[in-house]
Amino acid sequence: MQVHRVFHTGAVTSLVLLFAWLVAWEIVVAPLHPGGSLLALKALPLLLPLRGVIKRDLYTLQWSSMVILIYLIEGIVRAWSDRTELSRIMALGEALLVAAYFLFALLYLRPYKKQAQKLAKELLDKVKVPHD
Repeated sequence: MQVHRVFHTGAVTSLVLLFAWLVAWEIVVAPLHPGGSLLALKALPLLLPLRGVIKRDLYTLQWSSMVILIYLIEGIVRAWSDRTELSRIMALGEALLVAAYFLFALLYLRPYKKQAQKLAKELLDKVKVPHD
């Protein structure tokens, strides 16, 4: 299960780094307005699943892996459309961190999904009514 631990650590690390990356991007590195931007508040929703991800809550990992794709879309759009080179680089970094979280979360959840499918199949086989 050492690999399983790596996937969990990767998910937590990429989520925390994504939060820090977004705040730094919009306040220090390449804000839309000099002195920082309220757009940094977009990072706050990333704190909602953090506790559950750290505690290895499967449900939290499942829903957060879907919701985080919104940040992937934003990163791709801003990498394509932002005017400054630095902002485009930060947008690509956002997209990469989101992709990393998504991949780590799915790899962490994979054995649980396989086990659930196996149990569901066994249950369906038990309740199956024979046909004449």
